[in-house]
Amino acid sequence: MSHFPADFRRPEPAKSRLKDLLLQKDNQLCADCGAPDPKWASANIGVFICLKCSGVHRSLGTHISKVLSITLDEWSDDEIDAMIEVGGNGSANSIYEAFIPVGYTKPGPSASHEERSNFIRSKYELQEFLKPSLRIVSNNSKSSEEPSFFQEISDSFRSSNSSKKSPQEGMVEFMGLLKVKVIKGTNLAVRDVKSSDPFITLTLGQQTAKTTVIKSNLNPVWNEELMLSVPQEYGPLKLQVFDHDVISSNDLMGEAEIDLQPMITSAMAFGDAEKLENMQIGKWLKSDDNALIDDSAVIIIDGMVKQEVSLKLQNVESGEVYLELEWMPLDQ
Repeated sequence: MSHFPADFRRPEPAKSRLKDLLLQKDNQLCADCGAPDPKWASANIGVFICLKCSGVHRSLGTHISKVLSITLDEWSDDEIDAMIEVGGNGSANSIYEAFIPVGYTKPGPSASHEERSNFIRSKYELQEFLKPSLRIVSNNSKSSEEPSFFQEISDSFRSSNSSKKSPQEGMVEFMGLLKVKVIKGTNLAVRDVKSSDPFITLTLGQQTAKTTVIKSNLNPVWNEELMLSVPQEYGPLKLQVFDHDVISSNDLMGEAEIDLQPMITSAMAFGDAEKLENMQIGKWLKSDDNALIDDSAVIIIDGMVKQEVSLKLQNVESGEVYLELEWMPLDQ
């Protein structure tokens, strides 16, 4: 039986439209490096991309590229409409790669992170391969020659740049992706009359992801996966539990911080997990200074770096949260 309320499910026709677009031949390869079976997309640019390229896109900032997972993230109708308006990787590349210099070679699926990053920045941020009359300039001028589907892309750039913030400002380099499976909460605090409508938010740097709301349940089971990019200079992952309130602001039901260093440091020290046998490679130890219920081992299982984390919520009368973390470096 599902634990998610029916009103949080996306309508099937919307999912079908995105899947139908992905099935087009030119969308079955990453728009930037040609890797097969892309699972990510830039919703405002309108291209399907692979995991490694998605990390570079995220580093550009959402004012240039808003990255969504095809399978893990919720898509709005407007975002799906924008992807369909562009028409897929072939249509987008006919504009963004129209003026690639003779002899210039695009990065392939096995390209280094530096080669991939240089190309993607040149293509989307600096717009070096666009027809000059289509390049977006600081005075927001618009060429009458601009195709209709490109107009929507450039409009999204303009709206997000309305604060006049330079694309170079606040740019963050990412080193990997963190998949967090929010498994369940137990004995959560009461914030309504007899129960609560809990949801969880995860914050890392400027990024925030959240679970769905489960109504009237102090022992909710989510089994929901959230994805966050990990910057080169990362801090703790902040977890907060809230009681959803339609009328007033959401009530805090506890919080905790997760130290990512034991997982990331040990994963980088051991290298490519796909080449290693199942083993423990690190541990985050329970102490008076953290919210751990038990020591949390970092393990390699079936070529993946994972860590089960059980947390006692802080600054609240009761509550525990159980998670599973998975580390995915961009250079593998």
